[in-house]
Amino acid sequence: MHVALVSPERILWEGEASMVILRTAAGDIAFLNDHAPLVGALQTGKVRITPVDGSSGSSGSSGSGEIVAAVHGGFVEVKSNRVTILSDVAELAEDIDVARAREALARVGSSSTASSDDSPELAAARRRAEVRLEAAGAPV
Repeated sequence: MHVALVSPERILWEGEASMVILRTAAGDIAFLNDHAPLVGALQTGKVRITPVDGSSGSSGSSGSGEIVAAVHGGFVEVKSNRVTILSDVAELAEDIDVARAREALARVGSSSTASSDDSPELAAARRRAEVRLEAAGAPV
């Protein structure tokens, strides 16, 4: 299936893939060839793309053969063996500044010390920093 991961700045990755895993408002979902048509809202989370053997797409992979990115909202459309992931903010794992993500997480506090009365903005900022670290393969 053809996959495109797109942000307003650029096409982060485009190529042929055998599977895509991402988080929608309804939960995590995996797309394979011949998936039923779908339009869904993305949650802040990791996107994992498994390129077809030999297909590096328009950008390099994370070294494991899998393309990993952090996305912070947006939409996914699946139709006729095409998966289009549109996100206002998205970063490939290799482009994530781990030190900056750690600083952002430190500013909002770690998730283990979060109080239940956190503001939605604070909780969202914490989630964005955690997802960036997860996507980069760094401990959270």
